[in-house]
Amino acid sequence: MILVAIVAEFLEEYTALLARVLEQMFHEAPFPWRLRFLILRNLPFAHPTPPPRLIRGSA
Repeated sequence: MILVAIVAEFLEEYTALLARVLEQMFHEAPFPWRLRFLILRNLPFAHPTPPPRLIRGSA
């Protein structure tokens, strides 16, 4: 049981690290912002990223 707990903890840390690496990679990827937003939103353990601000014209 102890080994299972150790492996589970390792996998959780590995998944969080992998999510952070993928998050950084997709922030800089040349994808349309909507596709980047969908990818980043579906990463496990990733921080939610707000959608980009809408560009408003001069009023």
